[in-house]
Amino acid sequence: LQLQASGGGSVQAGGSLKLSCAASGRSVSDYGLGWFRRAPGKEREGVSCISSSDESPYYVNSVRGRFSISRDNAKNTVYLQMNNLKAEDTGLYICNAYMTGASDYYGQGTQVTVSS
Repeated sequence: LQLQASGGGSVQAGGSLKLSCAASGRSVSDYGLGWFRRAPGKEREGVSCISSSDESPYYVNSVRGRFSISRDNAKNTVYLQMNNLKAEDTGLYICNAYMTGASDYYGQGTQVTVSS
């Protein structure tokens, strides 16, 4: 299973970006899918995740109400819509696929830079 994230870029505070993470090699319909981010000098942080049944997405408190995660199993892709971006959202966004009893998979990440 390979994960390829895209959609990052440089935006001003208040702007929006939509990240995509396309999976290949196998279907991820039975996997939970999520996004982490890593900022310089900070520990990796779980941003959002969505279960295989598309129920009860999780958001870290700092992004709740601004970010929205979704998945399209037909396209083997998970998305992260990010609105009202803040400087503290800057970081490398990494997608992952997880399943109980199986290995986790991580993509290489896409950089998001928000200038204030």
